[in-house]
Amino acid sequence: MSYIKLLEVTKKFGEVIAVNNLNFEIGEGECFSMLGPSGCGKTTTLRMIAGFEDIDGGEIYAGDKILSSKKKGYYLPPEKRDFGMVFQAFAVWPHLSVYENVAFPLKLKKLKKDEIVKRTNEALKHTNLLDAAKKSPADLSGGGKQRVALARALAINPKVMLLDEPLSSLDPHLREEMRFEIKDLQKHYGFAIIYVTHDQSEAMALSDRILVMKLGVVQQIDSPLKVYNEPANKFVFSFIGLSNFLNVSIADNGIKTKDSGIISYGKYPIDNALKNQKDIVLASRPSEIGFLSEGGIPGITKRKSFLGEIIDYAIDVDGTEIRIQKGRKEPGPNAGETCHLDFFHPHWYSRDN
Repeated sequence: MSYIKLLEVTKKFGEVIAVNNLNFEIGEGECFSMLGPSGCGKTTTLRMIAGFEDIDGGEIYAGDKILSSKKKGYYLPPEKRDFGMVFQAFAVWPHLSVYENVAFPLKLKKLKKDEIVKRTNEALKHTNLLDAAKKSPADLSGGGKQRVALARALAINPKVMLLDEPLSSLDPHLREEMRFEIKDLQKHYGFAIIYVTHDQSEAMALSDRILVMKLGVVQQIDSPLKVYNEPANKFVFSFIGLSNFLNVSIADNGIKTKDSGIISYGKYPIDNALKNQKDIVLASRPSEIGFLSEGGIPGITKRKSFLGEIIDYAIDVDGTEIRIQKGRKEPGPNAGETCHLDFFHPHWYSRDN
C-alpha cells in the first residue's frame, strides 16, 4: 500500500528548474533511495517531502493527508508532518546529554513524562546508546553521534524516516556497519525510509527500489537488480557501477572498431531501433568481458593490477580505456601484450545520448 505520493511536483530556484514534474509513490515500510550526482534534485525533493521547502507545482500526500498542494494553496509545516529526519551533519546539541538530545523533540510535543522516558529509553536501547545516555555527544565517535541523531528521529515513532546522506561523513568501515544497522532498525520499527545518497553501494544494499535522477528529471525507478541489469538509458548505465563505453560501427552482419575487422554480433543482439545507425556505442561492465585467444575486439594491455580477490586490467582499444575485472586465478594477458576481448552482456546506445 502506497503511503507517500508525489504528483507532478516541481521546484524552481529563480529561473532554474531543480525538480521537474516528479511523480512517484512510496509504500509503507519500503526503503526507497534517491540516487544521482550532486545538483540533480534529490535533496531538494527530500526537503519538499519534509516541508523545509515549499513546492512550486503539484501535490504531496502522506496517505490520504495533503502535505503540500500548490493548486489548493496548502502547506503543512515540517513539525506537523511527524517524519523522522537524519541529516548529513550529525546535528546533535553538545550542551545536552545523549539522553536529553533524544528526549528533546518529545518534550516539544508536550508528551507525558512517563511516555517520554519510555520512548527515549527504547530508542537508546535499539541504537546501542543506553550506556552512553549520560554522556555528552562530544565524547562519542562519529558513528556514535549519528546513532544519537537516529535515536532522536526514532523516538517520535515516525511512519517515515527521511535520511539525507547520513553516512557520508563516516569512514568506509563504519559506513558499512551503520547501513546494516539502519536496515535492522527499519525491520524492527516498520517505518518507510526515503534515503538520499550519491553512494551507489549504499543505495544497492539498503533499497527495495531506487530512483535515479539527472538534472531534476527521473531517469528510472526500479529494484536495485533491474537498475543495474536493465538500465533505462546510457546515463543510468554510466552512473550505476563501473562502466565501459566503446564506439563501434555497424557493418554487414557484424560490428567493427577502427582497428578491428568485422566481428559477428549474433551473440550481441543490437536493438532494432539502432540498426539503421552506422555508429553506435557498446556499453559493458568490467566483470562481463572476457579474453579470447583470437577473433574478439583487439586491444593492448596497458595495466594489470592485483587487487586481492580480483585482477583489474586496463585495455587500450582504439584509444579508449576498457576496464576488465577477473578473478585472481583466471588467466589473462600481461602488461604490454595484445589481447582480444569478448563481451558477454553488452548494452547498445546511440552516440547522440
